[in-house]
Amino acid sequence: MDIRNELNGQLRIVIVGHVDHGKSTLIGRLLNDTGSLPDGKVEQVHEMSRKRGMPFEWAFVMDALQAERDQGITIDTTQIHFKTEQRPYVIIDAPGHTEFLKNMVTGASQADAALLVIDAAEGALEQSRRHAFLLHLLGVRQVAVAVNKMDRVDFDQYRFEAVSHEIRAYLAELGLHTSTVIPIAARHGDNIVTRSNKAPWYDGPTVVEALDAFRPQQAPTELPLRFPLQDVYKPDDRRILAGRIESGRLRVGDTLRFSPTGATATVVSIEGWNHSQPIVAAQAGQSIGITLDKRIFAERGHIAHHEEGAPHVTHRVGVRAFWLTSEPLAVGKTYTLKITTGEHRVTVESITAVIDIEDLSSTPAKAVHRNEVAEVVLRSRSPIAVDLASTLSRTGRGVLIDGHDVVGGCIVVEVDEGPAASANTTEVSHAVTADERNAANGHKGGVLWLTGLSGAGKSTLAMALERALFDRGWQVFVLDGDNVRNGLNAGLGFSAEDRAENIRRVAETAKLFADAGVLVIASLISPLQADRARARAIGGERFHEVYVAADLATCESRDPKGLYRRARAGEIPEFTGVSAPYEAPESAELTIDTGAVTPVEALGELLDYVDGAFGRNALKRDRV
Repeated sequence: MDIRNELNGQLRIVIVGHVDHGKSTLIGRLLNDTGSLPDGKVEQVHEMSRKRGMPFEWAFVMDALQAERDQGITIDTTQIHFKTEQRPYVIIDAPGHTEFLKNMVTGASQADAALLVIDAAEGALEQSRRHAFLLHLLGVRQVAVAVNKMDRVDFDQYRFEAVSHEIRAYLAELGLHTSTVIPIAARHGDNIVTRSNKAPWYDGPTVVEALDAFRPQQAPTELPLRFPLQDVYKPDDRRILAGRIESGRLRVGDTLRFSPTGATATVVSIEGWNHSQPIVAAQAGQSIGITLDKRIFAERGHIAHHEEGAPHVTHRVGVRAFWLTSEPLAVGKTYTLKITTGEHRVTVESITAVIDIEDLSSTPAKAVHRNEVAEVVLRSRSPIAVDLASTLSRTGRGVLIDGHDVVGGCIVVEVDEGPAASANTTEVSHAVTADERNAANGHKGGVLWLTGLSGAGKSTLAMALERALFDRGWQVFVLDGDNVRNGLNAGLGFSAEDRAENIRRVAETAKLFADAGVLVIASLISPLQADRARARAIGGERFHEVYVAADLATCESRDPKGLYRRARAGEIPEFTGVSAPYEAPESAELTIDTGAVTPVEALGELLDYVDGAFGRNALKRDRV
């Protein structure tokens, strides 16, 4: 590995804009007018255009894929190297078509600055605003704007000023610094490299001059150390922990802490390829390996840092996410969150709001659809080492993955500061594995969450199921809503916050039982979908929801505890089903209507389900 500083003056520019606003034409002309094209390239484009019966297109200069020429749209992120007199550049051409925004996310995340291209006649359309918001989301702060196709509006100064005012105002709302707005006609080379005489009223820079005015992102050497591990190598007797320093500095002799485990060790050596002299220090931007004074558990995704300025270690993060696929993001769904080299299975606990990219207003929502931006809370079963994006962008932004596909980009905007977020706690691995517990018990551990109105029969059904399973030799236990209120949650009231905390505590307790190999039957009204989704996020794949679906009239006619009578008399405020809502599950694993079947039949349905989900057949499926 080469530890030379990777930031050697080269500037990475991402070029974005609405489809057909002329990005590819601008790049082709820019390369030609700076003398950056290889010999014969222009002639090749002329010949290609002639064979296709098309007029000459500068856009074809940089089309990397045959499909792009056939479809007439850019479908991939293309990187092109060129130079001005001041420095070398990498141009990242990011797709403008909505179908290919995930490639734009990939491109923009690597950029130092951006050039946003807007059609003079059409102005800043929704897609242009979406690209601008993505630049903001991905931490690109230097932005220049090229108002293209000025020839089609006769280089009208008033039209240019209207478009310039519109996009400047929007970028300012996002907190993006707009260095300049340039009127251009890319097809003819106006204001690309040389100043055009067609716009005598414009006295600002050309596109090349605007690019040269940008500054490369400096390696954040003065920030706290973040050294995400890429891999652990064992070339001989040594264990070399390799990765790229994202921020800060480290030296031989430094004591490092590794998050999220909390393990500490001292740096004995810094390793690099092709270095004859010992390396005593390294800094942000360098790819290195280190050896330690003792063997600790450290693996890919762990982050090394100094004791001071440590990252947050948490199970729960609030992110601002940009969604990229047709399958919506929804509460309860599970994805992989990738931040630097770490990958974490996370479940969507809640969707706080969806942001309107036009006016930046926020509205409540239950799902996030393609190309929408939303505030989302994610929960992970394993601890995550993370930073706020506003503090350390490299370890505060990531992508969401479904299977092998990137489905969203996100930045961390909030971190749960509860006990789980302490960097001074270390999870201890059990010596008994889940498979060993399953084999010993003859069934899987898990959480069976019974929800429904008071009087639906949840407790009766839960206790009958416990008895039946216990008689079969199962490890099983009921967590009943009333029982936990008398012990575990005796200090909680019935405010919205306390009710949510009641559900969370029961879910966390149930998870611990399930980890021990027990089938936990949780019987709680749990009226709100968001609270149940949070419980599902805590329980993970072992969480199964059962909707005990007796209707209100049936439950009120039973009224086993006299609660409905008291609620109707006004003695119990905010009583579910009477004066407070019950949100029925939309996708429970099992629904049992105890108003339509006998208790024996209901128990039979539940036993059949439990056998299939947690019994020996489930164990056989796992082995296969």
